[in-house]
Amino acid sequence: MNAAVLVPAAGRGERLGPGAPKALRELGDIPMLVHAVRSLLAARGVTAVVVAAPPDGVAGVRDLLAAHLSPRSPVQVVAGGATRQESVRLALAAVSAEYDIVLVHDAARPFVPAEVVEAVIAAVAEGADAVVPALPVVDTVKEVAAVDGAETVVRTVDRSLLRAVQTPQGFRRAVLARAHAEAGGFGTEGATDDAGMVERTGGTVVVVPGSEEAFKVTRPFDLLLARALLERRAAEAAIASTDRTEIDVVR
Repeated sequence: MNAAVLVPAAGRGERLGPGAPKALRELGDIPMLVHAVRSLLAARGVTAVVVAAPPDGVAGVRDLLAAHLSPRSPVQVVAGGATRQESVRLALAAVSAEYDIVLVHDAARPFVPAEVVEAVIAAVAEGADAVVPALPVVDTVKEVAAVDGAETVVRTVDRSLLRAVQTPQGFRRAVLARAHAEAGGFGTEGATDDAGMVERTGGTVVVVPGSEEAFKVTRPFDLLLARALLERRAAEAAIASTDRTEIDVVR
C-alpha cells in the first residue's frame, strides 16, 4: 500500500502578492514547500515524493529540501512546466514503475494532517479510481448571472450537496496517466484539479473527510492563518514535551 506523492511547485502564486514563488514563502523561517513535504512524509504509506520545481530553479529547490530534510528522505526534484497540469505530468513520469498508487498535493497546503493522507491512500488501495478529501460547504451559495449589466442571483444552491475539495488527491496510477493523456489542455491554463480531469475522462471520484488544517494558502490572509496554526502547533508540542519530562521525573 505504498504511495508516491507528486507536489507541483513551479507556479508563482501571484494572488499571494509580490515576493518569492508561493511554495518558497516562509512560515516560521521554513519554506512552505518544506512544511508540505514534511507533512506528507509523516503519513504511513508515503514512501516517495516528487517535487516539480520551476525549470530554472531545480538545483535551488533540491538544495533547499536537502537542508531541511533527513538525507534519507525519499524526495526527488524534477523540472516542472508552464501549467500545473504539465508539472503533474512531468512529475508522474519520474515516479518509479513500482508505484500503483499516486497522490497529487498542493505545495500551498503545508499542514495537511497525516490521517487525511492515509485515508486517501487507503481508499485508493480499496479499489477507488480517484479519491479527494473534502469538507462540507458551510456558506450559503448563490448562482449568479449578468442581467442588465449587474450580477443577479439566479438561484440558491443546495449546499448539502456541495463539498470543498482539498488535496492530496489520490489515484490509481493508470487512471491518472490516462486522464492526462486524454485530457489535452482544458482552456489556456490547463486543468487545475486532477480529479476533475478524471471526471471529464469518465472516471469515478470518491470523497473522504478532509480537514480544516489542510487549507490552501492563496491570499495574504491565508498566510496569517498558516502562521497562527504553526504557532499553535509549536505551543502544543512544547506543552507535550513538558508533560513527558514531568512524567519521566516522577518515574
